[in-house]
Amino acid sequence: MTTAAIFGCAGYRLSAEERAFFADADPWGFILFRRNVESPDQVRALVQDLRGAVGRDDAPVLIDQEGGRVQRLGPPFWPKYPPGAAYLQAAQGDVFKARELVRLGARLIAQDLYDLGINVDCVPVLDVPVPGAHDIIGDRAYARDPQTVAQLGRAACEGLLAGGVLPIIKHIPGHGRAFADSHHDLPVVETPLAELDAWDFVPFRANSDMPLAMTAHVVFTAVDGDAPATTSKAGIRLMRERLGFNGLIMTDDLSMQALSGTLKDRAEASFKAGNDVVLHCNGKMDEMIEVASATKTLGGIAARRAEVALQRLVRSPEPLDIDAARARFTAALEGRFEAARGPDVGEAQAPA
Repeated sequence: MTTAAIFGCAGYRLSAEERAFFADADPWGFILFRRNVESPDQVRALVQDLRGAVGRDDAPVLIDQEGGRVQRLGPPFWPKYPPGAAYLQAAQGDVFKARELVRLGARLIAQDLYDLGINVDCVPVLDVPVPGAHDIIGDRAYARDPQTVAQLGRAACEGLLAGGVLPIIKHIPGHGRAFADSHHDLPVVETPLAELDAWDFVPFRANSDMPLAMTAHVVFTAVDGDAPATTSKAGIRLMRERLGFNGLIMTDDLSMQALSGTLKDRAEASFKAGNDVVLHCNGKMDEMIEVASATKTLGGIAARRAEVALQRLVRSPEPLDIDAARARFTAALEGRFEAARGPDVGEAQAPA
C-alpha cells in the first residue's frame, strides 16, 4: 500500500538498500537534489529507477527548480534561471509584462523537467517578505506586495502546468514575515490575524485552486501559540477553511531544525495536525526508516487529493518553439541570472 511520504535518495544511482527500502515503504513520491544530478541521461535513469522501485509510472518526482540560488539543475547541461525578484525588475515594475516573463520562464523550466521525467516543481514561492525579515526568502519572492506575488505566482503555476509539471505553492500560510531561517531555528510570528489575513495569506488564497501546497515551519501566535503551522491542527484548519485550499498539503522537510522531537515525533505530529503527506529530503537511510515507521497509508480524502493532483498533469505539453522561446526569455532577462546574496536553501541537511 502506498504510504503518505516523499523521500530523497543519497546519490546519482539507487543502492540496493535504497531500492529494497522504497519497494517496502512504497512512498507516494520522491525528491531530487543537486547530489542526485550528474547528467541528463543519469537523471532520467534515476527517475525511472525510483518509479520502478515502487511500481508506479506516475509516482511524483519533485525538485526545487526556482532559479537564482535555488536551482538543482544547472550548467553545463541546463540553463541558469533568475530568482523570482528579477522578473518584475526586468519588466521595470510592469506587472503585466512580468506575468508574461514569469509564465515563459516557468514553461521553459517545465520543458527541462518534463524531458527528464520529473513531474513536480516546488514552485512558486508565494511568501511576501517584510522589512527586516530573514533573507531565507529574500529575492526568491516575486515582489514585496501580496497582490503582485499572487499574480506572478499564478503565472508560474500556469507555465508549469502547460508544460506537464505540477506546481507546489509554498510556504503556506506564509514565510515572508519570519525573522529566522526555519532550516536552523523556529521562527515565531506575533502579527495579529487581521494583518496576516490582509497581507501574508493573500497570495495563497488567490492560488487556492492549485493541486499541491507545502507548509511553513513557522509559529503564528495568532493561530497557535505553541506549534508551527506544519504540526498545528489550527494551522492546517486555517489553510483549509480561511485560505480555501482543498488540494494536497505536504510538510516542508521534516529534518529542518525548526521542528522539535525525533523524526518519528515530527511525522506523527504532522499527520495528527492534518497534513496529507510528509516530506523527508536528505536521503539518510536511518532517518528515512524512522520516518517510515510513523507514516500512515495514503488513504481516504488524502488519497483522493493525491489522485486529483496527478489528474492535473496534461497528457501532452503545450506546443512551444523551445529555441525561440529561450532566446526571447534570455534577451528579456539578460544580466539577471545570478542569484542575489543570501543563503543557499535546502542542501545543508543533505549528504554531498
